[in-house]
Amino acid sequence: MIIKEIRGKYPQIEADCYLAENVTIVGDVTIGKQCSVWFNAVIRGDVNTITIGDKVNIQDGAIIHCTYEKHPTVIGNNVSIGHQAMVHGCVIHDNVLIGMGAIVMDNCVVHSNTIIAAGAVVTQNTVVEPGSIYAGVPAKKVKDIDASAFAGEIQRIADNYVMYSSWYK
Repeated sequence: MIIKEIRGKYPQIEADCYLAENVTIVGDVTIGKQCSVWFNAVIRGDVNTITIGDKVNIQDGAIIHCTYEKHPTVIGNNVSIGHQAMVHGCVIHDNVLIGMGAIVMDNCVVHSNTIIAAGAVVTQNTVVEPGSIYAGVPAKKVKDIDASAFAGEIQRIADNYVMYSSWYK
């Protein structure tokens, strides 16, 4: 595990979080309660700030970064960042699922209760509507999701990752 100070900033991580043994977390990073960061994930707050809310899971191989002097990365509460996804210099609101291998680029805003499909590429400056599913390259809205879909998928995955992390602690 690499947890390292960069430019006088040391990651601030709540004590109840699970961090896999080979994660890398450096610089100006804040991670909230009940989070988990999985194998080979990288959270690199070397060029700007990264703020991660509560009950966020950052799955295997995911990369969280930001843009020098322009775009910090802010991730809300109850967010799942899928395996090998990349989240870069953007804002992710609460209750969001970023699918496996998806990319969210600089200066994007992903509003609450949203799913970014696996493999989607949310291009720079995109504003993702709340309560929707975006898919494709470049990512476009494919449909609205209702409250039951939200409760059934986004919430289930976030809750499961809290449970999974308890197995490793």
